[in-house]
Amino acid sequence: MNFREILTMALSSVGANKLRSALTMLGITIGVFSVISVMTAIGAMQASIETGLTLFGSNIFQFAKYPINVRAGGSGQKKYENRRNIIYREAQRYAELMEGNAQEVCLKVFDDGKQAVYNGVKTTPSLTIVGTNKSFLAANAYTLAYGRNLNDEDVALSRPVLVVGRAIEQRLFPHESPIGRVIKLSGHTFTIVGVMATRGTAFGMSQDDIAVMPITRLFEDFGSANRTINIATQSSSQLDYNRTFDRGVGAMRIARGLRAEEPNDFEIYTNDSLKSAFVSVAGVIRIGAFVISTIALLAAGIGIMNIMLVSVTERTKEIGVRKSIGARERDILRQFLAEAVFISEAGGILGILLGVLGGDLLALWLKVDLIFPFGWAIAGLLVCSAIGIGFGLYPAYRAASLDPIEALRYE
Repeated sequence: MNFREILTMALSSVGANKLRSALTMLGITIGVFSVISVMTAIGAMQASIETGLTLFGSNIFQFAKYPINVRAGGSGQKKYENRRNIIYREAQRYAELMEGNAQEVCLKVFDDGKQAVYNGVKTTPSLTIVGTNKSFLAANAYTLAYGRNLNDEDVALSRPVLVVGRAIEQRLFPHESPIGRVIKLSGHTFTIVGVMATRGTAFGMSQDDIAVMPITRLFEDFGSANRTINIATQSSSQLDYNRTFDRGVGAMRIARGLRAEEPNDFEIYTNDSLKSAFVSVAGVIRIGAFVISTIALLAAGIGIMNIMLVSVTERTKEIGVRKSIGARERDILRQFLAEAVFISEAGGILGILLGVLGGDLLALWLKVDLIFPFGWAIAGLLVCSAIGIGFGLYPAYRAASLDPIEALRYE
């Protein structure tokens, strides 16, 4: 028998038991889906990592109380709760020490869940407000669309002024300029002096639902107790970055009053550390997906072996007839192996298609580029082939080894 005849007979046998074959394929589909969907989503996010995780401007490093992957009030933050907050006096001292040694020093405090109101029109109750200084735009990769930026006098005099994101402008001022307009922000009155250019979204979250005010004003209106300040520093160039970084760490230790033998009681992170944090999290997710898919595929492989053994038993007389009219052992072996591989590959292809669809739907929701993970798809097909051959080999060998006389007697 040639390969085409063997394949035709194998497909005919699989088609004769559609429900059983479909249920067997389902196990393979679930295992392949679990890994392909995760790899697709992670691959899509990594492809957009430069834009999605570039939260700072160029040549920036930042000091904070908490690491980048731990936020105040979040899980994993117990270790850092006993650290002193970075208070305004320390941040000012740092800025003084870095004067002439850095291009920008940005002080910033974030507060979420605010709402702005103008003439009865309200924004969503999820605005982010930032208490900061004139360096916020440069240090966080924002640009000014029109109006003016915050200045040193605004901070010194605690002026109630705002630079707002495009989302606030479009919601409250669809037909007029917001410059000079007075709005209510969580019960406090502010005058808009500038509008930032559109920043878009990052991982499904808008970066334009933001209002920037002098840090001193935020402390007056929303309180300064239990707040910690993040300090971002920008060097004048990439060539000057290392020198600025070293000076910055020293200045921060002085501002915090640390002795020479004491370790840093603050975190330092950059765009590179953000990327590293993402890569480490992605690695853990990959391992988890791989373990889950391995268990599912092993279970599916056992299911294939079980179904093929049942098939051998049911078709014992058929095997005897075929052997009696000249079928060789290798023909029987190839037919049953072809059936096992077909079931495994069919489940694998369905799992790949569903996995790519699921992963890209997540990527679409996060507004990152869609991809097709060719490497993982090919690996999935190879693994499915190996499962079909590995778990189908024993049933195929058992079928090929049947004695034709005994097989013809089987009822």
